[in-house]
Amino acid sequence: MVFDKDSALLIAGELLKIKAVKLEPSNPFTWASGWKSPIYCDNRKTLSYPTIRTFIRQKFSEAIEKEFGKPSLIAGIATGGIPQGVLVAQELGLPFIYVRSNVKEHGLGNLIEGHYEAGQAVVVIEDLLSTGGSSLAGVKALKDAGLKVKGLAAIFSYGFDLAKEAFQKEEVPYVVLSDYDHLIEQALHLEYIKESELSLLKKWRSLPGEWKPKP
Repeated sequence: MVFDKDSALLIAGELLKIKAVKLEPSNPFTWASGWKSPIYCDNRKTLSYPTIRTFIRQKFSEAIEKEFGKPSLIAGIATGGIPQGVLVAQELGLPFIYVRSNVKEHGLGNLIEGHYEAGQAVVVIEDLLSTGGSSLAGVKALKDAGLKVKGLAAIFSYGFDLAKEAFQKEEVPYVVLSDYDHLIEQALHLEYIKESELSLLKKWRSLPGEWKPKP
């Protein structure tokens, strides 16, 4: 679910301007999964731009309080959710913890870093939602540690059906600040793409694993 249409369009436009998102339907990227994709998203770039960084932090905070209520903790998912989560925790005046991608192989062998107590309510921060696999693995780690996950918030989502279904199955509510639909709407408005490319871009989102660019 997108938090607010106007801010979703604004954030989409800013992501395009700073090249955090690149759209290249005729020269697609290859993801680690092997999928061919007309879009590449690296929201870590927003950290280098104070104006959009501040706007995202503020919108995250508004969305969290409106959709989930103020939690006891903010948790980031490694790696992209960590800096965003710190900014949100600072804005809300809350403690911060983060979930590693793997258990630490030395020292205490932690999977979750930072101080927390079982029973505390937490909202999870991500920079990007793709299939939802890594995000839900982080949510599971938090639940296994005895924390109550109120929901997850992300900067951007591709809006894949398999991600929506995975979150519904695990009964994890989520909110995003912008998504693929708002992105391509704004990309067309700002002339980053042509009207003739819209059909190709929409087909990719519906069947990402089978999508092929036009020769």
